[in-house]
Amino acid sequence: MGTVRVVIADDQALLRGSFRMLVDAAEDLTVVAEAGTGVEAVTATRRTAPDVVLMDVRMPEMDGIEATRLICGEGGSVRVVILTTFDLDTYVYSALRAGASGFLLKDTPPADLLSAVRTVAAGEALLAPTVTRRLIAEFVRRPERRRDPSNLLARSLDGVTDREREVLSLIASGLSNTEIAGELHLSMATVKTHIGRLLAKLHARDRAQLVIIAYESGLAPGHGV
Repeated sequence: MGTVRVVIADDQALLRGSFRMLVDAAEDLTVVAEAGTGVEAVTATRRTAPDVVLMDVRMPEMDGIEATRLICGEGGSVRVVILTTFDLDTYVYSALRAGASGFLLKDTPPADLLSAVRTVAAGEALLAPTVTRRLIAEFVRRPERRRDPSNLLARSLDGVTDREREVLSLIASGLSNTEIAGELHLSMATVKTHIGRLLAKLHARDRAQLVIIAYESGLAPGHGV
């Protein structure tokens, strides 16, 4: 895949410096820019075209959610990973709706952080099944959970087959590929094919966006669909 280019956005200079040293120490990763505000994060991303942006949620001038929305709304292949202090941060769901590919806790072990950057750069999402289930619980309890047509990820399921809808619903239920294969009595290769087709048809970057699309389309638990 070559060297993964990273932008680090956090309003704490000391933390940015620590992340930069960690990322730059890896042979296959390099930091191409730092940002201390949301505005700087958007500007740096446009200037350097990185593969991955490590984005803090709370920053001055513009928060990480709005910065993520702007970056992901411009298309391209830049992927955003939200950095947060708490795994149930109320902003995480909003950030995923804005187009983020997942989130990391700021106290994530160094090796796991580097692995996460590589995972997202390769096109995968940072959403373990347990995290997905917590997101579902958060979504179901929200009064505004009905589909919002103006939302980036509120997309039509026209053209999605019945089997693909089943797979999408199970993804939104927090099942892993192995669990989906067992539930539908399919091979792993077939499950991956269905997921690949869903990504293409729904113009989704990764599994995280498939989960949110399922929420916004009414195809997730708690919708009575």
